[in-house]
Amino acid sequence: MSIRVTVWNEFRHEQQADHKSREVYPNGLHLAIADALKEDPKFEVTTATLDEPEQGLPEEKLNNTDVLIWWGHCAHAEVKDELVERIAARVRDGMGVIVLHSGHYSKVFRRLMGTECRSKWWEENDRERIFTVMPGHPITAGLPEYFELPMEETYCEHFNIPTPDELVFISWFSGGAVLRSGCCYHYGAGKIFYFQPGHETFPTYYDPNIRQVLKNAAGWAAPCSPAMKYGKHERIEAK
Repeated sequence: MSIRVTVWNEFRHEQQADHKSREVYPNGLHLAIADALKEDPKFEVTTATLDEPEQGLPEEKLNNTDVLIWWGHCAHAEVKDELVERIAARVRDGMGVIVLHSGHYSKVFRRLMGTECRSKWWEENDRERIFTVMPGHPITAGLPEYFELPMEETYCEHFNIPTPDELVFISWFSGGAVLRSGCCYHYGAGKIFYFQPGHETFPTYYDPNIRQVLKNAAGWAAPCSPAMKYGKHERIEAK
């Protein structure tokens, strides 16, 4: 059975004629991310953007999403609170969410984490070394002990997030920073994965290891089958 993945991107930087991201992702980050998922036939992939009707996620589409991938940066405040609450409800009932890069400061991630999700950061074209710290986890399948990105935006501890249920990646940056860069959480019946790499001006989402992480994470975050049922129920034992 296919896993239905929706890749949501605010899609603002890439539409600015003078923004470097337009050179790197001429069709939008969401399509580069979607292409990575499409490499695996088990995923049925669609995309959504902020300026589409109902901010790209009308109720029917959200209800037919197994895993939502979220990328945002400059337009967090424009996401409507009612959409955030609908997403949180879907995660509580089993939908998975993968939050990428600067999406850590999105309304969606902060709502799910219950903290401000702040970190230190700088843009100095630092090299990033990503260490697998939980070998055997589904998200690290097929990946080496560590891999590197020649350039990334640096995020630095302290990262104001709850302690992850599972920490699968830690990153070191050539500028001296470290970060808990791959964090797993459970929220109700749903799963959440935060993954730090993915600055809009670097070709991060073309990297084979990053693409493998995205595919692994989408498989891990997919709802359990059969879905959990809540509410009034028949008693288990007869009187």
